[in-house]
Amino acid sequence: MANVTLPRVGVPRTSPRSPRRPLGLSGGNVLLYVVMIVFAMISLFPFFWMISNSLMTLGETQVRRLLPESPQFYNYVEAWEQAQFSRYFLNSCIIVGVTIAGLLVVSVFAAYAFGRINFRGRNLVFTLLLITLMIPESVTLIPNYLMVAGRILPLPAVGTEAGLFSWSFNNSWIDTYAALTVPFMGSAFSIFLLRQFFIGIPNELWDAARIDGAGHLRFLIQIVLPISRAPLMTITLLTFIASWNSFLWPLIVTNSQRLRPITVGLYNFSDEAGTRTHLLMAGALITIAPIIVLYLFTQKTFTEGIATTGLKG
Repeated sequence: MANVTLPRVGVPRTSPRSPRRPLGLSGGNVLLYVVMIVFAMISLFPFFWMISNSLMTLGETQVRRLLPESPQFYNYVEAWEQAQFSRYFLNSCIIVGVTIAGLLVVSVFAAYAFGRINFRGRNLVFTLLLITLMIPESVTLIPNYLMVAGRILPLPAVGTEAGLFSWSFNNSWIDTYAALTVPFMGSAFSIFLLRQFFIGIPNELWDAARIDGAGHLRFLIQIVLPISRAPLMTITLLTFIASWNSFLWPLIVTNSQRLRPITVGLYNFSDEAGTRTHLLMAGALITIAPIIVLYLFTQKTFTEGIATTGLKG
């Protein structure tokens, strides 16, 4: 019988691996972690204190207990009903929605013009726009008030009930939705952020669009905006936070509770008898809850938008 040589089944070779070093913490790393933990606890303690006080009785908040003896979840219901938060919450939603819509329209068109269209004086105008970022908000407070009060330029009248524009002319927007939204539809920071992203779009896309007969408007809508999801989401989130947390401006330009947002509604828990701290903290938690939820759902896109914009150009 002939000898039959069977094929050898070899074990695949593996490249030799360098021995792993045992994971250890040096003294510097331990100190760094301790410092980070301490600062994290300092940052989170106000939120812990707010949640804890929102579950206490008024007496427990006055003696400054750290934890409630028995959680009072009914405080949230009482805060919502006593402060008429349903109306304030609706006002905040209207103000935020209109402001974001107007800001996106203005910022997109302005940023595209600065980033993709060559016109005389473009760099000068954009530099002047960036200079406004250095002006403190408190400095522009009085000029903005005089503007919406109609003491600088005549303004178109707006409906006082629903906040809708009418076609007559009046001299004041005080105590209207227009005063709460229109002044914030132009943001130099939003324009700058979008411009930096639009500049990074390859010119080959514009050349291909021109071959297909597209102009600037079609190129913006069909090509630029679909790939600008991250910066647009970043601007939306930042505008939502700023508009939702606005307090001083709505307090100045409104004369009644009818149009005021939820942040101003927190004032209802302070009266001559003192501050109802437990209801105030419950109302504050209700106020910041939409911001936290929105950020949790958009944090990945928000981080991507910050990383891909503002660093070019």
